[in-house]
Amino acid sequence: MSLRFMDKRRLYLLNLLRRSAYQHRAPVWRRVRELLSRSRRRRMSVNISKINRYSGDGDVIVVPGKVLGSGSIDHKVVVGAYKYSLKAKMKLEEAGCEVLTIEELVRRYPDGKGVKIII
Repeated sequence: MSLRFMDKRRLYLLNLLRRSAYQHRAPVWRRVRELLSRSRRRRMSVNISKINRYSGDGDVIVVPGKVLGSGSIDHKVVVGAYKYSLKAKMKLEEAGCEVLTIEELVRRYPDGKGVKIII
């Protein structure tokens, strides 16, 4: 894909993930970068029910795509995603989850230890 058609925020995020993966030797950020560099058609969309099913209380989750509002969550997690639907963001905040962008998640957990990728 040509860089002139790429979203500036996404380009910044891909560079941040590459630097963080290299500096901190964190393969999780390298994998998130690979998944985010895909075309929009091939990027992931994850429902809240899937986050609930594959995470436990207090887990740190990264979604390299969009979080959608289908389902419910019954425990508190830290979620970092590229985008959120309005309904998903409301449901996560009502459940007491921490809603972050991937940039904030990389800054908080630069070494990537304990971060789970949900696709």
